[in-house]
Amino acid sequence: MSELVLHNYFRSSTSIRVRTALNLKGLGYRYVAHHLRNGDHRKPAYLAVNPQGAVPSLELEDGTILTQSLAIIEYLEEVHPQPALLPADPLGRARVRALSLAVACEIHPVNNLKVLNHLRHEFGAGDAAVNAWFRYWVADTFAPLEEMLATHPATGRFCHGDTPTMADICLHAQMVNNARFAVDMKPYPTINRIHDACAALPAFDKALPQNQPDAE
Repeated sequence: MSELVLHNYFRSSTSIRVRTALNLKGLGYRYVAHHLRNGDHRKPAYLAVNPQGAVPSLELEDGTILTQSLAIIEYLEEVHPQPALLPADPLGRARVRALSLAVACEIHPVNNLKVLNHLRHEFGAGDAAVNAWFRYWVADTFAPLEEMLATHPATGRFCHGDTPTMADICLHAQMVNNARFAVDMKPYPTINRIHDACAALPAFDKALPQNQPDAE
């Protein structure tokens, strides 16, 4: 194998994160789609790639498989350090990781597709209830996240300074999901401003769901 292979799904926010990181670092890759709603990720062929049956997975040139989006991004940062997605100083790196994990650990785990499907199938939740669940958990984290970004001196054009970091990658991907669930974003002016700055960059735009080969 002589190229990176990204196993992903066009609408997956975790896939958006890795696509954006690859784009920012100028790394080409072969796109392999696994349709989550059709259960492609639970088929033996993909479970042989990632036993968790989750996307994305990044297959390296030597066949090594990396899983979990933030672990993949940190690997890319170590192997391809420029342009940097983490600050050079330890405190800055800790802040960017904390902002990233606020989205990746507080919002995504309770709002991903398998959780929403479980609410539907096991508890009889309809669309209105599922949407309300999604919006509740976004607001639960976005309210403090807005304060953290609005009041911290390290916040610049982006979450940390004036160049995009891993925190912006996570925030932008979450914002894409928020739009699908009509999350009210009026209470979060700083988040909106940062998202607009991200959306203006080609690397973020290229990673959007509608720009992927498996987009519906």
